[in-house]
Amino acid sequence: MLKKILAILILPIFILSCGKKEIKKIEKNSFLFGTYISITVYDEDEKLAKRAIELAFNEIERLDNKFNSKVKGSLIDKLNSGEEKEIILDDEGKYIFQNLKSVYELSDEKYDITIGPLLDLWDFGSKAERAVPTTDQLDKAKSKVDFSKVILDGNRLYYADNGIEIDTGSFLKGYAIEKAKEVMVNEGIKSAFISSISSIETINTKPEGKKWRIGIENPEDTQELLGVVELDNQGMGVSGDYQTFIEIDGKKYHHILDKTDGYPVKDKKMVVVISNNAFFSDMYSTAFFMMPISKIIEFSEKNNLAVLVVDSNMKIYMSKDFNLLKK
Repeated sequence: MLKKILAILILPIFILSCGKKEIKKIEKNSFLFGTYISITVYDEDEKLAKRAIELAFNEIERLDNKFNSKVKGSLIDKLNSGEEKEIILDDEGKYIFQNLKSVYELSDEKYDITIGPLLDLWDFGSKAERAVPTTDQLDKAKSKVDFSKVILDGNRLYYADNGIEIDTGSFLKGYAIEKAKEVMVNEGIKSAFISSISSIETINTKPEGKKWRIGIENPEDTQELLGVVELDNQGMGVSGDYQTFIEIDGKKYHHILDKTDGYPVKDKKMVVVISNNAFFSDMYSTAFFMMPISKIIEFSEKNNLAVLVVDSNMKIYMSKDFNLLKK
């Protein structure tokens, strides 16, 4: 069951002034990565805006087809299926996996993109009634979760053991949105908002200089907001225990799993990360879910990240650069 986690506060803007063209709002949505991605552009040149949006979606689709572990024929699908025993990465692929390895190490090996067997066992996408996995089932699935067995040797990527599979769900969408922004900037777009619900990227501010305002939902009641954040040429990633979950015997089990015991992480309800790159915001928001809050805040403040953490008791922790405004 998917839950919308962000209330995006964007109001139509029409700016008219003597001797200037009208600033128009151009929007388009597309279903990619298993979710709706929306792009909003403000520009005087409607033709330019539409072209930039089209190119941005083409870039997102390119990355979906190239790397998405759920897309048949992608590089990762071929590796996971055993169709190819190793794949050769280009510079883009190397960049992605080098950074994934760095975040894996930062999290003391808790952020693990080979988590797929545990996700499959819990089967969060199914509506069928089921029971909590048994200890034997969890142990069997956990034995196949080990990112250290994903070997990056130069531009070669392969698995050091059978049964290992990469799941791209925790990072590829953020990377694709970041690359879509790059495409639009290169086309000359000065004001835009790209959203895939849990991952957001912005180009500068709104036309009148006001920052983009995003409502941060209360993880215990998504009809309420904890507050509002403002973005200016920044990316944001959000991970929450209410995004994807199942109910078993009246108890909710969410999809962010601790690979040490195979169960959902228990000590946090939400992590929000704002940085200058949606790819890193996406990775960090998941990795931080696995880390002690003190380490999260320390790392964030040393690396110019704005971070908000809501623990299991609804206590809010924020790095010094995180500015949560009143609703």
